Formats: sequence, structure tokens, C-alpha cells
Amino acid sequence: SKANNSLKGYEEPRLPLHSSIALFLLSYCECKSFKVFLVSAAPARCSQRLESQLPGSLEVSDTRLEDVPPLVRGCRLPAVLDETGQLCRAGLAVVLRHIINKTLEAEPSRNDVLALLGFKKTCLKACAEVSKWTRLCETGIPSAVEERLQNPNNHSQQLPLSILTLEQRLAEPVKVHNDDKIRRQKLQEQRRNGKNESPKGQGDVDKESAPGEAPQAGDGLELRAALAKLSVESVPAVATRENSEIRKVKTTDLPPLEHVFAEGLYFTLTDVVLLPCIYQYLVRASEFELCWRLPHLLRWYSRVQEVPGVLRAAKACGMTLSVPQVPTPRLPGLSAEEKPTSPLEQEDNPEMTTQLPFVGGPRPTMTKLKEKGVEAVFAPHPCPAWTLPWDNLPGAINPTEGKMSNIRAVRKRQQLNNLVAMVTDQARPGYSIVDFCSGTGHVGIVLAHTLPDCQVILIENKEESLVRAQSRSAELGLKNIGFIQANLDYFTGPFQIGVALHACGVATDMVVEHCIQAGAAFVISPCCYGFIQNAVKFTFPKSKRFKETLTYKEHMILCRFADQTAVQLPPERRLIGKQCMGLVDLDRSWEAETHGYLVQVMTMEPESCSPKNNMLVGKPPQKSGLDIGVSQLEAPVHN
Repeated sequence: SKANNSLKGYEEPRLPLHSSIALFLLSYCECKSFKVFLVSAAPARCSQRLESQLPGSLEVSDTRLEDVPPLVRGCRLPAVLDETGQLCRAGLAVVLRHIINKTLEAEPSRNDVLALLGFKKTCLKACAEVSKWTRLCETGIPSAVEERLQNPNNHSQQLPLSILTLEQRLAEPVKVHNDDKIRRQKLQEQRRNGKNESPKGQGDVDKESAPGEAPQAGDGLELRAALAKLSVESVPAVATRENSEIRKVKTTDLPPLEHVFAEGLYFTLTDVVLLPCIYQYLVRASEFELCWRLPHLLRWYSRVQEVPGVLRAAKACGMTLSVPQVPTPRLPGLSAEEKPTSPLEQEDNPEMTTQLPFVGGPRPTMTKLKEKGVEAVFAPHPCPAWTLPWDNLPGAINPTEGKMSNIRAVRKRQQLNNLVAMVTDQARPGYSIVDFCSGTGHVGIVLAHTLPDCQVILIENKEESLVRAQSRSAELGLKNIGFIQANLDYFTGPFQIGVALHACGVATDMVVEHCIQAGAAFVISPCCYGFIQNAVKFTFPKSKRFKETLTYKEHMILCRFADQTAVQLPPERRLIGKQCMGLVDLDRSWEAETHGYLVQVMTMEPESCSPKNNMLVGKPPQKSGLDIGVSQLEAPVHN
């Protein structure tokens, strides 16, 4: 992590929030499997100045940015480099989940650590590009708090939108797996305790246990169930089987479950991410914000402190937690007129989703484009017969090593022939080539073997796939290859060519954008057109001519029918699907050309190698001629 300079009004420097979160988790897990390096652009001893924020149980060293390995330097911090020096994990959620996994490797009995991964171990697993909840917790809230910390005098009493979104989320009823049983237990307890509220009431949400105290019978059932799950010793069930009267109550008449923690009833990795952020925010927030605007957040903040190990870990990281004064009478919140639309609600807007009322087929839309002179055009393939010498290549390069059938392996080899041919045509010694959405490394491993004078980097979000790719690379003894487990946004290093085989939905658009920002060429085979939809960074259509002709809904019709190319479909239907694919990719190519790129949409050979056989080949302005040289413009390195 890179240490920030001192804040105005505060004498001590501080760590960036993402780094503070990682250290807090290391302290909470009592994990000693890592060596920690503080990265600074200046030759300063950050560890001495930040000693109060560094857990004493960790081995912490200082290093300069220029001494960081290139693979890590090309990623946003925090990042983790494995012992081989070839696999880097970057991005907050990826790093935190890796810390949990390493802790469990060393201590398999740590059920409290395992519970951080949540139901089916999916907590914060979905990448921020597609999950609005991950994006809020991983980037939205930390960024808003960082901005306030860096500019403490530029804020009035207005709440950051991301903090308000969290407050609204905590006020909602909880929906969890098997919640029917827990809600019936709650109803039974309410009746047993002689509560006179309606089953649909909210219950006694204001009664809290003090941090460190065992929850009492008067505390909410949700809180006692949550803390019981975190107990080291086995705890008897909160309640036994409900009586017959309770079992007869309709589900719709059961009392709702209230939020105890960020994702519902149980303490998860999300709470670990939020605690350092909310701590920094609350110690600087005004009394008006705390008492009148954030009652549910204050209750969450108090309850988190009751989790065993949280106060210990917080103290080790220099956080002095205290119990806030939660307003007892429920104070008025925002009126409907005052309440802004949260990021989570914005993405639920019907105009922002693919769930549209499609009427009819794609022909009216295609006709509308044709009347404007827009038709799918495919450039001729420059080398349709080119193929890799598969019979002479090592076995570990063969797609069958990725555990697929013989028929699929043949088609995969044909797909690789197309992409490798386009990349080798543009590659020059010294180039860095990035295989985005690399999976188990079919494209990147072939390129690293075929182009030994180039450096190849594989980027993939799924750890299992990347570990498999690293194993195949090790078997081949490849030295010019690196692996990054991260979302695309966390890779910031310079490169000259980007490649992606069957990048799903908007992943194709993300790769194109990344290549344009780096001034790099790209060779991309799109896939899953039906998953295309407006996102945080992209709106469709993309190009000026398509925007002038089609509405968003009409463009989504093209995307939907572009997926109708399966071999079992009638030939006429497949042809329409192919034309829709061409139109969607034509829109993408025209948008890229506004940045000076020369882009061609062509079909992979043979066409039967895949139902999704389109290929986008783009050359940046300085590489559009016959003589292709290394770009002098390098993407800046962010930390």
C-alpha cells in the first residue's frame, strides 16, 4: 500500500483505506502467512511513521515504488505476489478472500474465518463491474470516505450518496436462506414474551447489548442467532420446533428479519470492509449526520463491535472504537422529496436492464438501419489457412489439457489459430501482450510459447482457472509469462496488444476501452451478446450513427438475436443471428474509430469453429500503417 501524506488538521499520516482494510483483516484472522510491504514513491520509512496503525504481529517492511516487481507495479494496490513471483492478486475483494483462504489453509478449524465468506462462500466474489453491491462496498464507500478525508473542509452536512445507500440497505428487511424458519422462531418468541405488536411490526430494534457482553434474552433473536454462530464453542439452537399454531401462520404474516450486519444476520467479509471506512467517517462526521440521518448505520456500528475479535483487531490497527449514542426514539429520516436515488436503485431502472418487453423479431430494427445505409460488413480474413503447428507443440499447450472433449478441442485449436495469427502479425520483440478474461490460459500460453521475445500477462478473475493456467505454464517452463487475478480495472500497466477469446457481454467493451486507454492494438472475439446492457461505464448504442438511428431497446433486440447462432437452429435463423452479431460489432468498431483506430470486423475460419465466430481487430493510430513499431505512449502506473 502507498502511504498518504498528512491530512490537513491531522499531524499523523495514514494508510489508504484499502490498505487499512487488508491489515484489519490480517489482524482479525491472526494470519501470519504474509510479509507486508509499504510502498512509497519517496525513500521514506513509512512503517515508522505509521507504526500505530500497523498490527505488531505482522512483519512489515518498506519499499520504494521503483523496486516493486513489474507485475505488481502494473496493478492497483493492495496486491499479493505469490512465492513464484509470477502470480499477482490485485483488487480489494480478491486480496481479502485470498487472506481468508490462506488463514484456513494454516488453521482449518477457524470456522469464524470461514464464516466471513458467507453463504456458499460467495461474499464479494462477484466482480465490481457486474455486481452493484460489490461495487458499493469495494469502491463506492471507500472512495467517498477517502475523498472526505482528503478534503475535510469541503463538506457541509450533505451525506455522501454511498453512505446514504448503505443506510437505506440496513433499513430494509433481511432476506436470507431458510428465513421462513427463523421468522417463525421470531414470531414464537414475540408471543412468548407477551409482545403486543403486530406480526408485521419491526420489533424492539433499539435494545442493544454492550460490546463484549453476552446477548440477553431481551435482545433481538437476529442478534443472538448471529453472535451464536460466531461463538467458538457449540451453541444450542435459538429455538426448537415451533408449535402448531406458529406453523399455521402464513409466510406473508410472519415478522420481517432485521439487519444485524451488512449482508443480513451474519458477520461477513463485507462488514470487515466497511468497518475501517465507517470508523474514519464517523469520527469526523457531524452530530447532525449521526443522530438524524444514520440511525441504522449507528446500530450496525455498535453491533459489529460485539463480534469476538473485532475490538482486538481494531486496537491493533490504531482504531479506537466506541459505542455511538443511538437515538432511542426513532428520529425522522429523509422525506421522499429529500431522498436521492441510490446507486443500487439507479441500476434497477427499467432503462438500465435487459429485461425489456421485446416485441417481434429483429427485422424491423435491421430494416431501420438499412434505410440509413447501415448494414453488417465483414472484412476478408487475411490468412484463412494459417495454423499453428499443433503436432509439433508440447502437449501442455494443447486445449485438451484444459479438460475438454476432442470435438471441442479441435474447435478451440481453430479459434486459437485465428487469434494467434492476428496477434503475431502485430507483435514485435519487447511487446507486452495481455490476455484478458484468460480462463485457463488457452490463448496466453500459446502466445507465450510462440512469441518468446514478448512478455505475456494473463488476467482472470476466477482463481481456479488462473491456478490451472499457472500449472500448465510451469509444466512448459515458460519464463515470459505472468498471471494476475483481478478485475480489469485493477490492471493499470502498459501493454501493446490486448487479446480476448469469447469475452462475455460487456467484457468485450471493457477490453476495448482498456486497450484504447493504453494505446494498444486489440484482437477480440466477442461472446454472449444477449448479456449486453447499459452499465456504469457503457451505454448502448455506442457510435454516433447507431445512436441517431436506434433506441436502447432496439439495440437490445439486436443483441438478443445475435445470440441465435447455435448449430441446431434453422439456417435462416442462424443467418439473421450472424447479421445481428455483425451490426452490434459494427457499432463497437465505429466507436473505437472515433479514437483514431482502424478496426475490422471479420469472421474466424472456418466459420464452424464457433457459433460466436466474429473477431474485432483494431490497430491504434500509430500502428495502422504497414510498419508497426512500439508505441512511445505508455499508460501511467497507478498505485
